[in-house]
Amino acid sequence: MTIRIAEDKCTGCGECLAVCPFEALSLVNDKVVVNEACTLCGACVDVCEFGALSMPPEEAGRQPVPRPVDGIWIFAEQRRGRLAPVALELLGEGRRLAEELQATVAAVLFGHHVRGLADELIAGGADKVYVVDHPTLAEFLEEPYAAALTALARRYQPEIILAGATYIGRAFIPRVAAVLDTGLTADCTAFSIDPDHKLLLQTRPAFGGNIMATILTPSSYPQMATVRPRVMKPLTTDHDRQGEIIPVSLPELDQPWRCRFIQTISEISETIPLGEAEVIVAGGRGLQDAKNFRLLEELAELLGGAVGATRAAVDAGWISYQHQIGQTGKTVAPKLYIACGISGAAQHIVGMQSSDLIVAINRDPQAPIFQIADVGLVGDVFEILPALIQHIKANR
Repeated sequence: MTIRIAEDKCTGCGECLAVCPFEALSLVNDKVVVNEACTLCGACVDVCEFGALSMPPEEAGRQPVPRPVDGIWIFAEQRRGRLAPVALELLGEGRRLAEELQATVAAVLFGHHVRGLADELIAGGADKVYVVDHPTLAEFLEEPYAAALTALARRYQPEIILAGATYIGRAFIPRVAAVLDTGLTADCTAFSIDPDHKLLLQTRPAFGGNIMATILTPSSYPQMATVRPRVMKPLTTDHDRQGEIIPVSLPELDQPWRCRFIQTISEISETIPLGEAEVIVAGGRGLQDAKNFRLLEELAELLGGAVGATRAAVDAGWISYQHQIGQTGKTVAPKLYIACGISGAAQHIVGMQSSDLIVAINRDPQAPIFQIADVGLVGDVFEILPALIQHIKANR
């Protein structure tokens, strides 16, 4: 089913082509034609001043979905009484979007005895915080978390819901979207607001990171998306900010659940986790062999940082997957990122482009990594790294 076109009314002006977000329209012999990419969003119908475009009869009778009364919601993920960093990152992005929509920003906080975290969320940018405090929510379980957010969304009707693409967000947010009968865009790296229809434009890497796709939900609410951690920037904490804390009781939680929490087993690691490191020294295919990662380990230790890698280095067996950064690995945002022998494929860049300072070392002056690097060193990584290590040791 696609948009209907009255050829006798079409003038071939092309206005509808400019507003179609799915490139479903084209001009053939100065007449508009539509292809299978049409989603019946109706954007082209709204701009056609000649009445040449119309919705199919079965769609035309539908009432437009009213815009919800509440604004932007951020799912404030917490673990063992501590806010996940992605919650504050999303608040920063939510504030920016709210300025364009002239809307409020609310944080949604689940847990047990977590009321104290609400003040942190207000200081981080929330206008109000919905607090659902219940023993069932003390530890993460998909069913009660999904039931709680679904009930909350139905009661207060938010326009947008954003959550972190963490293991928690990826586990239960799709269930919420399915029950609410709305769309969900996963692993977003950027957002903007469509100025004409005030819809959320959700950008994410597609086809293995080779292209960036912009997705929107034109006919249902809430508009939902998950965001990769370390992509957005949090606001500066302001403890003088004022906000409203709203305790919410949900009868839906007072029932038996099919799953129960047993225990959490913490991973034992002798190195700094990539997501928490302020300095990361990363290697790619240019290191040529697993043994050469010892140079990166030595430099990282001197700088108090961690070692990262590209997918090519991991696939070659030079280093384990837990060090992989990029579209299919971790997203990081350290203060200093040193890229050694990394060409700069889009799949890798999407995982580290938010770093404060990027230093790239590569013998190819045309390597894409130099396009985003703050400092670029063109030369042999096996000459530059040892010299850098010796210089740091000498100055200590």
